[in-house]
Amino acid sequence: MKEQKFALIGGSLKHSYSKIIHNKLGDYSYELVELEADALKSFIDSDICGFNVTIPYKKEIIKYLDVVDKSALEIGAVNTVVKRNGKVYGYNTDFYGMIYMLSIAKITVKDKCVMILGSGGTSNTAKAVCNHLGAKKVIIVSRKGEVNYQNCYEQTDTEVIINTTPVGMYPNVDQSVIDIDRYSSLSGVVDVIYNPSLTKLLYQAKEKGVKYTSGLPMLVAQAKYAKDYFFDSVSPDTDIEKVLNEINKETQNVVLIGMPGCGKSSIGEILSKTLNKEFIDLDKEIEKIENRSIPEIFASDGEEYFRKVESQVVQDFCMLSGKIIATGGGVVVREQNHFPLKCNGKVVYISREIEDLKQDGRPLSKDLTAVKKLYEQRKGLYNKLADFIVDNCGKIEQTVQGVIEKL
Repeated sequence: MKEQKFALIGGSLKHSYSKIIHNKLGDYSYELVELEADALKSFIDSDICGFNVTIPYKKEIIKYLDVVDKSALEIGAVNTVVKRNGKVYGYNTDFYGMIYMLSIAKITVKDKCVMILGSGGTSNTAKAVCNHLGAKKVIIVSRKGEVNYQNCYEQTDTEVIINTTPVGMYPNVDQSVIDIDRYSSLSGVVDVIYNPSLTKLLYQAKEKGVKYTSGLPMLVAQAKYAKDYFFDSVSPDTDIEKVLNEINKETQNVVLIGMPGCGKSSIGEILSKTLNKEFIDLDKEIEKIENRSIPEIFASDGEEYFRKVESQVVQDFCMLSGKIIATGGGVVVREQNHFPLKCNGKVVYISREIEDLKQDGRPLSKDLTAVKKLYEQRKGLYNKLADFIVDNCGKIEQTVQGVIEKL
């Protein structure tokens, strides 16, 4: 029997997780296919059995379909196409994926004022979902719309924000489409971006204590529902949770922070082997770039210069996925480092008794008095940034096991 072929089509798919997700959902062929608009018809006419559609073809694809599901027509966007009995059918599983995402994040839109950022296909899906779930008011913000990014702050009754734009997506992670601090009634923030797992927008929501979710649950859920259309079957929603957990484990960084000499590098190396993730020591990366040791950098150019280099290295490496990253002890002192440290992973504070901290080769840890002063300056920042704390006060293997258990 000839193998059935499935795929995702879109303009640029370099950072897509879809192949990974479908490979976890079942044993079937699924590929990523980048296409120009004029190749859509020939792709449909190929031996492909079904496919997903992403930016920029969710609207464009409709004119090539024989039958379009009613809800997809109402939304004006198709993300799942199936060839069946000589005809080509189109569906929108993003709709159900977004409902799932809101549900597990416990973000309620019923009787709420919702602001949707963006006016593309996913924006239409978000509007349809909000109306379906009983939102009180839905406002669409676009660059040239009646409500735009200059006057959107006048919508002071906004309670839920849904970002459907690509602003803040990897690799341009240091961007945010709006400033949510200007909305005092927020109860939920949704970003359909899933890489990084914590966008600048979501980081701001987390800092405010507002419920938030990335787009990964939606992405996995819509893939599960698409698979059901591909094979004309119904699989359990528990498959979504299973795949979500697997992807989070594989893609999240483990970022180790703590005082100089607390054992971050040694712990990181063991974690790397245990979890089968690449280990990156940011201090060593700085030394490679500068072609000199950190004490030499401090002696020649001072701490301020070192911190600038460190911030660039943090930005470059922490936006990657699936790494074990050991940071320098003072990485927390610059606020601009806080978001990149957390954007793609869990931050682990490795604590250790001050008297047990190693002091050799550390420019700011010349003696115990200096170390205690540094600790007093930084302990609040370590605690603020950490997703959890692990004591390194016994055997290092126990510390590593402690990190793994927390993860």
